[in-house]
Amino acid sequence: MTTVVAITAGLSETSSTRLLADRLVESLGRQAADVSVEVVTLRELAHDVVDATLTGFASPRLQDVLDMVTAADGLIVATPIYKASYPGLFKSFFDVMDTDAVIGKPVLLAATAGTARHSLAIDHSLRPLFAYLQALVVPTGVFASTHDWGSEGAPALEQRIERATGELASLLAGTGTGRSRDDEFDLFSETFRSIAEGPKA
Repeated sequence: MTTVVAITAGLSETSSTRLLADRLVESLGRQAADVSVEVVTLRELAHDVVDATLTGFASPRLQDVLDMVTAADGLIVATPIYKASYPGLFKSFFDVMDTDAVIGKPVLLAATAGTARHSLAIDHSLRPLFAYLQALVVPTGVFASTHDWGSEGAPALEQRIERATGELASLLAGTGTGRSRDDEFDLFSETFRSIAEGPKA
C-alpha cells in the first residue's frame, strides 16, 4: 500500500487550510485508490514542536509523526499564509525534522490566505524550502484565497486540486508528473481576474 501524509498547519480548530487539505485528500483518493492517507494537524503538536526546538529532542508523540513522514511515499502540505509567508509553527516542524527525511519524496504544496495577493507565496516561500530539503515537488501548487471558496472561484479551485493531485498520483505510481505540453493553465480564470482587478467596490 502506498502511503501519503497530509500535513496541515492551520492555526484554528476549524480552518480553511484543513478544509483545503481534506479536499486534496479526497481528490487523491479518487485518482489513486491504492493510496492510504494519514492527516497530521500541526496545531495539535505545537507544544511538542516548540519543546523540540528548544531542547533538540522530540517527544514520543512528535517522533512518531516525524517517523511517519520519513516513511511515507509522498506528502501533501497545506499551510496558511500570513504576510506573504508560512507561520512559524510550520517552519519549526520542518526545522526539527531530519534534513534528509524527504529527499526525493513527491510533495504537493498548498496554501490558503485571506486575499489573492498572497498567491505567489507557494513559489516564493514554499518551493525554496522544499528545494532545500531536496523533495520532488509536483508542478501545480494549490492556492486558495477567500474568493476561491465562493461560487465564482470554486470551479477554478477544483480544477487546480484535480490537476495537482493527478500529478501527485502519477508520481506515486512511477508514471511521470501527470502533465503534458498540451495542458492549459487558464490565466483568465476568476482567481486571476480577482488578483488583477482587486476588491470590488
